[in-house]
Amino acid sequence: MVCNMGVTKVIEVPIITAEIPIGPQHPALHEPLLLKVYADGEEIIRAEVNTGYNHRGVEKLCEKNTFYRDLFIVGRVCGICNTVHANCYVRALEYLLDARPNNRARYLRVLAMELERIHSHMLINAVMAEIVGFDTLFMQIMLDRERVMKAKEILTGNRVLADYMIVGGVRRDIDEVKRARIRDLLLKLKPRVEYYKKVFMEDETIVKRLVDIGVLKPVDVTSHSLVGPVARGSGVKIDSRASDRYDAYDEIPFNVVTRTEGDSWARMMVRWDETLEAINMCLYILEKLPFDGNPVPDEKRLPRVIPHGESYARVEAQRGELTYYVMSDGRSPSPYRVKIRTPSFNNVINSAFMYVGLSIADVPVALTSLDPCISCMERVTVIDLEKNTRYKLTLRELAGGKV
Repeated sequence: MVCNMGVTKVIEVPIITAEIPIGPQHPALHEPLLLKVYADGEEIIRAEVNTGYNHRGVEKLCEKNTFYRDLFIVGRVCGICNTVHANCYVRALEYLLDARPNNRARYLRVLAMELERIHSHMLINAVMAEIVGFDTLFMQIMLDRERVMKAKEILTGNRVLADYMIVGGVRRDIDEVKRARIRDLLLKLKPRVEYYKKVFMEDETIVKRLVDIGVLKPVDVTSHSLVGPVARGSGVKIDSRASDRYDAYDEIPFNVVTRTEGDSWARMMVRWDETLEAINMCLYILEKLPFDGNPVPDEKRLPRVIPHGESYARVEAQRGELTYYVMSDGRSPSPYRVKIRTPSFNNVINSAFMYVGLSIADVPVALTSLDPCISCMERVTVIDLEKNTRYKLTLRELAGGKV
């Protein structure tokens, strides 16, 4: 502002901003994502989310393979949440076939998915500990996570990629020995999870780094379609397990965990509470597992062609609502269309506004609290130029966001 002879003139000084790329290769990110933030000093004034570094053409690959081969494809959309992906796809096919697995199979499906929820929530809380500088806490959580990975291996036959779900049931049953081993592992894991929850509640450094960081109000959640622990950490009580009651969730008691703080700390605490809920659910399943027949169907008797129609299924994955749309023309052994919408697609793409007002050092914390899964959300369809398409993009242009 300049004052001269009683005349006041206002001179606007432009804000000088620094463009800071976080990713696509960054120590705080374990998958390729470019979060481009613009800072005035240390304060973030704008943020952009840039994706496109992990295209694999999963949906089109499903449409070029048979319905049953696709079971192995959808289970590899994400390594951490492969069981829920397969479950959602399988149930979409079961809706078209008007098929329903027996009670034992439904209980075993929930057991597999809740074991997966436990190890996923422990993983992202361990990553958060690493982000704030607690490498020892990270390693301790990951060490205890091995117990649930072993339990998943006993149930499904594999630690990570289970390939456990099948139309009409599951691929493996468990006997009394396996049931006792899984129960023993969960009973040993439960006090360790309670201890880690206490650490996140009481440790001064964790509280200072997470509390009031990346606050999302309930109206922000609903207006931007955020899902999962991100929504429940802001007091929005949405959970597909409670609303749809698919598989055996209508018989297994559980609580939908919510918190009202809406910050990064609340989102991590929701995950710890959900981990304890999942442990209790698994113990209940192991105790009440029905004995009403073989849960493993005969694959040779499954129909090769799915009846004509469209099907939509959803499941509460570790990060929130996951949906599958499957369309069959009634003639081909392959689906006409498979469309996947993952929770990270909503939570990562729609949350750029959350970073505004944060300091640069707080951005990795807020991003980690979303539990981003980039391999889940990337999609691409390759178009043949000879079929009257309007443009062509190289992979380099596609990765750079040129559309």
